[in-house]
Amino acid sequence: MPLTMNRKVFITCAVTGSGATQDKSPHVPRSPEQIANSAIDAAKAGAAVVHCHVRDPESGEPCRDLALYREVTERIRSASVDVVLNLTAGMGGDMVFGGTDNPLPLQAGTDMVGAEQRVAHIRACLPEICTLDCGTMNFAESDYVMTNTPGMLRAMGSMMTQMGVKPEIEAFDTGHLWFAKQLVEEGVLKPDALVQCCMGVPWGAPDDLNTLMAMVNNIPEPWTWSAFSLGRHQMPYVAASVLAGGNVRVGLEDNLMLGRGQLATNAQLVERAVTIIESLGATIMTPDEVREQLHLVKRAPA
Repeated sequence: MPLTMNRKVFITCAVTGSGATQDKSPHVPRSPEQIANSAIDAAKAGAAVVHCHVRDPESGEPCRDLALYREVTERIRSASVDVVLNLTAGMGGDMVFGGTDNPLPLQAGTDMVGAEQRVAHIRACLPEICTLDCGTMNFAESDYVMTNTPGMLRAMGSMMTQMGVKPEIEAFDTGHLWFAKQLVEEGVLKPDALVQCCMGVPWGAPDDLNTLMAMVNNIPEPWTWSAFSLGRHQMPYVAASVLAGGNVRVGLEDNLMLGRGQLATNAQLVERAVTIIESLGATIMTPDEVREQLHLVKRAPA
């Protein structure tokens, strides 16, 4: 098939994530102030969208503390630089089983709550975008399952739509896109859906180009999509996504390195992505251009 390159590209910076990376790099932000400052620096470097988790400020462990989300939101929105805010809603569906001989009871690290609680910070902060992990999968660790049942996704997706917050469908495999299309057909999500193709995350879609194109070919024409991969594949996927017609995501959630032995900041990763995108002949979209394309509304927290 011929290339249909994207000529106007927006960059999402995934600022900190929920992985156990807090002790692997001093640049991984922990406190709300650090997360907000890193997001603001990424915006200054060219990111139109910042995707934020929160962490315990002392331990760096991921958490769902509403007060921390409020502080991050307020700091980013009060900054002198404009950026589209994208908050995760992926937490609260974590199951950690016991060993293979005794899978129950569930073990430390399990965090299972209801749909309303999983989106409580979204309702309070009203970001323009929030994530919707559109399926259940074995996720890297041997006994950990990321749990998102069809019923839970219908409930969360309906709440996001009713709030006026655009869900970013996190698709870790082609089946997740299949169900996302079902959510649109049912009216849970609006027809102009937004998708993030999450490539190379064990044990979802591998990050080879054939699989990327299989994902892309399953995305309906009116939808907007982006893609990313992990570690040393992050920057090659900037080029691959643009060439395949999509937008891009970089950031410390997915990759800690700028080069061999060189720890990166979020701003440096965004700057590298800008260089790649512009070298391909595309232009970088502004936050207002993204809002116009995705029909987003910037609002004050509730």
